[in-house]
Amino acid sequence: MNELRERVEDLLDNQIRNWELVRTNTYALASLKTRYLYIRDFPVILQFNPERIRSSAAKTDTASLQARPCFFCHRPEEQYGIDYNDAFDILVNPYPISSGHLTIPLKWHEDQQILPYYEDMLWLAHDLQDYAVFYNGPKCGASAPDHMHFQAMELGNLPIEMNYKKASKGIVWEGRNTVLYVLYDFMASAFLLISSDLREADYAFKQLYAQLEIKEGDSEPMMNVVTWKDEDNWISCIFPRKELRPSCFYAEGDANILISPATVEMAGLFITPLEKDFDKVTSEDLETILREVSISEEEKNEIVRKMIQSSSRK
Repeated sequence: MNELRERVEDLLDNQIRNWELVRTNTYALASLKTRYLYIRDFPVILQFNPERIRSSAAKTDTASLQARPCFFCHRPEEQYGIDYNDAFDILVNPYPISSGHLTIPLKWHEDQQILPYYEDMLWLAHDLQDYAVFYNGPKCGASAPDHMHFQAMELGNLPIEMNYKKASKGIVWEGRNTVLYVLYDFMASAFLLISSDLREADYAFKQLYAQLEIKEGDSEPMMNVVTWKDEDNWISCIFPRKELRPSCFYAEGDANILISPATVEMAGLFITPLEKDFDKVTSEDLETILREVSISEEEKNEIVRKMIQSSSRK
């Protein structure tokens, strides 16, 4: 365990001891209800976590954001963190999905955006050791799209960590120490980046980013990203999106399911804050949710075509 991990462990212990909200919600994790399901033969997890209602039902439209103070700029007195490279603060998430759940906001107020900070994401995955670092796009699950931040959780919680290994893959871009794949017949439309070279990984990510559509009025392509370190390699899964929420989120009556996909859901860990949804949701429901918020197969294939065409010109 390196120095940063030791400091994170100390931070977690201290916040659990001295901040009642963190203590209560961390201890509650042990009694959460869990179901195990499959999407296209890939195992996924459904978890009932009522404390996550704040995130699942968060209003992220411009008017709602302007009407509330930024909770990263105005933190509770009990919350303190660890400086990371003079750019980020590593904080304990008071509404955890798993034990050791971290939130990592930028030190200054700036809109959520991945392109300038993907390299920081790679460094975080390297330095945190045994943590997956994830990014929710402004309209892809981020409950604070007005303040740039990552989140992180200990490895072993996200089904994607194993599921990517048995997915069908096709090479889209290849460097000396980096390969960018497209995943076929997977849970959701996704790209997989595997690299032992941080700079080359950053370059490959930017090549993919350049081919993703930016919708009118948006500042970046809709996406979720999760990154971790596996021995010498960085593993990044990129999930291009087309919708913030599935149709069932807005449905009424029995058709309503309050699941608002963020990175953890795209990675196979579905959080529902309502017990009625936990009891009734099926594998087919989860597959439909991912399909509705992800880009289509045709859109994914067009990105692949443009990536290959762009590479062949160089």
